[in-house]
Amino acid sequence: MKILVLMKQTFDTEEKIQVENGQIKEDGVRFVINPYDEYAIEEAIRIKEANDAEVVVVSLGPSRSEEALRTALAMGADEAILADDPELFGDEYTAAKVLAAIARQGNYDLILAGNQAVDDGSGQVAVRLAEELSIAHISTLTQLEVNGDEVVGHRDAEGDEEVVTAKLPVLVTAQQGLNDPRYPSLIGIRKAGKKPLTHVTLADLGLDKSSIGAKSAIVSTFLPEPKTGGKILQGDLAAQVAELVQSLKSVDKVIG
Repeated sequence: MKILVLMKQTFDTEEKIQVENGQIKEDGVRFVINPYDEYAIEEAIRIKEANDAEVVVVSLGPSRSEEALRTALAMGADEAILADDPELFGDEYTAAKVLAAIARQGNYDLILAGNQAVDDGSGQVAVRLAEELSIAHISTLTQLEVNGDEVVGHRDAEGDEEVVTAKLPVLVTAQQGLNDPRYPSLIGIRKAGKKPLTHVTLADLGLDKSSIGAKSAIVSTFLPEPKTGGKILQGDLAAQVAELVQSLKSVDKVIG
């Protein structure tokens, strides 16, 4: 079995985000594996340990993402792929196109990914990838079973549990509770430096820049306004309702 894991390097969740001139400052910031992707990596390694499987981890992002890929290799993945060519960068649409080209080169049976990235939280890339590859997908799993060519996924469903089955090849996304990701061992860290890590470019994937161009754009980036204390409305009920409606219209601008 060949397993592909999608991984993104994100800000450490403990880092304080700073915006300067409409851009998020990265100077001195600690980057980590996206927490949801850690569950996907761990699950892939567990499947490998229980079966005859090969685990490849792929990341689309800047060159600094190599550090996170090396961590995944130290955890137990066999190989890593880094698409760090700026010509491959764009939005979720672009990412799905690029990852689909990579996936087709490997002919994978199972693809795992985190449910979402903690930086943008879009939760789109993995599902878009499944559509690009025309394979089934099961999202937000808290338990995964692989029996031959059958995959059984368990996920929370408003206080209950939903069980979904599919046949390989399939893509699944991991939710918190799927497992407890391991820490890389000292031996794993030493071995990681000798495992293959391949950098791929637009030309390597046979893609045309015009066909993978972004479909959306970030207009502006800004921090939310500092929280202020609440306001206690005065007067009788009718006066309070009138003041509340006026505030929602003119101050908060949440109603027209």
